[in-house]
Amino acid sequence: MRIQPREQLLNIWRSIVETSMQDGKWTWGGQLQPNSISDAEQLLTIMYPAADVPIFKIDLPDQIADDVLGALRGFGDELEIPQVLTDVLIEYIENYTDEKGTPYFSGGSYFRSAEDKRDPTPEQLALDVVDSFSMSVTLMLNTIGFVRVFRGAVRNTELLEKLAYLERIAGNRLTAAMVGLLRSFVVNVFTPESPEGQALIRSVNQYGDSSRHVVEHLYRELVEVRASTREFTIGSGQTSELDNRNRLFELGWSWGIVKDAPQIDGVTGIGEQRAGFAQQVPFLYFTVNALDGIADLFSTRTVILGLLNEEQQRLSSALRLRWELTQRYWATIATFGEARWPLEDIPWKTTDGRESDYYSLLVTSMVVQELETRRASDEELSRLHRILEELAQRGRITRRAAGTDWGVRFHSPGNSVRLIGSENVADGPRLLWQVSDYSAVILKRTLRLASMARSTELRDNLIEFGDLVWAHLDRRRLDSGIGKGLWDQPGNVYSDLQEWNDQPSWYFTERIVECLVFATKLVTGRPPQSRQLVDHARDLLNEANKLYDYEVLNSTIAGRGSLRYELAQLQTTLNRAREILYERPGTAEALTLEVLRALDKLEVARKKAEEGAG
Repeated sequence: MRIQPREQLLNIWRSIVETSMQDGKWTWGGQLQPNSISDAEQLLTIMYPAADVPIFKIDLPDQIADDVLGALRGFGDELEIPQVLTDVLIEYIENYTDEKGTPYFSGGSYFRSAEDKRDPTPEQLALDVVDSFSMSVTLMLNTIGFVRVFRGAVRNTELLEKLAYLERIAGNRLTAAMVGLLRSFVVNVFTPESPEGQALIRSVNQYGDSSRHVVEHLYRELVEVRASTREFTIGSGQTSELDNRNRLFELGWSWGIVKDAPQIDGVTGIGEQRAGFAQQVPFLYFTVNALDGIADLFSTRTVILGLLNEEQQRLSSALRLRWELTQRYWATIATFGEARWPLEDIPWKTTDGRESDYYSLLVTSMVVQELETRRASDEELSRLHRILEELAQRGRITRRAAGTDWGVRFHSPGNSVRLIGSENVADGPRLLWQVSDYSAVILKRTLRLASMARSTELRDNLIEFGDLVWAHLDRRRLDSGIGKGLWDQPGNVYSDLQEWNDQPSWYFTERIVECLVFATKLVTGRPPQSRQLVDHARDLLNEANKLYDYEVLNSTIAGRGSLRYELAQLQTTLNRAREILYERPGTAEALTLEVLRALDKLEVARKKAEEGAG
């Protein structure tokens, strides 16, 4: 792997500190004005690696690595770094909590107007959005985990009180974000004859079957998902229409709290549960982002540190059910049929008639996530690899762009998501959500696939492809101005673009950091096993064990301390080779070969001694 994630993350941290610490004070904002999402992304560029990668931990001052200290020197020494972050985290949460104590999750400067001559109203800019819910789930879990570990190293009473306050307000914001996600979930039910039904049937029907046959097949494939929706007892998404087997449906997350979303009873500390305006249909982009955040609620770290209280565990269970069903639904739709997958018919077309390569990428993301929950075959992973390669070519990541190539639009200005329902707020225009993370998503899913691959050949192919995507992303760093070394400057790659940035995009930089964290896990994770290599190493080990036993039996070791010591060393080496045989067969083979060479020398020496004595 050419990415070198440790070095890259340290360099990014240096750039983040230089950008964010102005005159000794943390500064919010980048390419856009501060908002609840961008500010969370800015913090996650530090907090996410610190929580997920042990070598980047910063919650125990005496265990912070020297190179990490060097990268974060702008925060202070090893005692000051966690204290500075404590203050910044408190500032973030307080910035997005109103005077009544209600956390809010507004999109702010990330919202765009769909009408050229009308700006979003202040009421529209204050609308809660799913991206903020999802980012806050991840950031607040990281914050609570940080506090739980750091306070064990603190003796100062004032600092302990500050940490207790941070844990309390982070817990409140986490609860509010979970409630927001539960009230943004939708199950959209429609008839096969409706425009939505016809669009879905066309997408999954790759071989010209009758609509009736497709509907019956979909019912059989999704019967468990349909039945499990009856378990939605809190939040939005509750429906009885799926009792009719002649109904089709789709599920996922809308862009914000949906219209008429029920309030969730029995939740404390979060203040008012606001009314919703979002259309009751799932949006692919927001669904994928919601799934990413929700997964952190039941991660190993969350469970081990016990980061959720009893109330949050109840909410987490409800979200996990939606998480599982959503991934299963979209994976079923995307891979429907016996041969060609609908997902392989690029571009993906949504039920509202829109089509885009970016939609194909988002659906691919959900299939990858679903395959992680079960033992996927290399054939399935290879098909997804080919899809990602085609999307990278079409998006002019691994192919050169010619002039005003349409593929460049995925990177600048990106895809526009229409936030249907936002036009009903304060007589404002319909809002848009701009997304330009196409290449970062491809790298993230490629690294995921590489970590799941069973064969070394597939893993190597995926890593090689990931290196190509990284080479593209690496060129898009800012090379001057505030934020030098961060992202995003697509004009460095696509010369016809007229847009040049002199401030970092925390939206894009945070997604790069996510990729590098995945790359770190890939490097430190267990590599795929080669059955042939394991078998060969086992055969060599069996031979070495047999020869060793024979040598011990036939060697006269009384009074010969050096021979006794050498045989003991060889036994230790054989034991080590046996321990790592299935985890690292190549290393086991190398150790065994050392033993075989040493045993051969002992045998030759013994035979010469026997001949001399004879």
